[in-house]
Amino acid sequence: MTRIDFYILAENTPEKRLAFACRLIDKAQKLGNQVYVACESETQAKSLSAQLWSFQPESFAAHDIEAEPQRHAKVLLGWSDDAPHHHGVMVNLKSEVPTSFSRFERLTEIVSQEPEVLEKTRQNYSFYRERGYPINNHDLRRP
Repeated sequence: MTRIDFYILAENTPEKRLAFACRLIDKAQKLGNQVYVACESETQAKSLSAQLWSFQPESFAAHDIEAEPQRHAKVLLGWSDDAPHHHGVMVNLKSEVPTSFSRFERLTEIVSQEPEVLEKTRQNYSFYRERGYPINNHDLRRP
């Protein structure tokens, strides 16, 4: 059964949410996991891709982007529900629950304090809880 982690941030901007996603992606791929990042749109995927190139001077998470030539990197940024070779970790940046989430060992949801993100991630939390998925909350608002 897919393990689900909610990371609750203190910040309330899309940029901070993507910056945290970069940290998660970097950590997951360094641990040897394949990572599929379910982006809301191609625009968000390309924005995240740019951040992955520069979020830490000493780090880089090699990645592919859906609909571009694939190098079979451990990280794939996409906006459809198709992640053919990735079943380790899914980072969900979509507002909805991806239909393919249960194929993954782990799913992460990043909760920022933006009102629309809070509402959607609360709905996603209820969806997973009602279906009996194990959920772990990581409240990063506390020092």
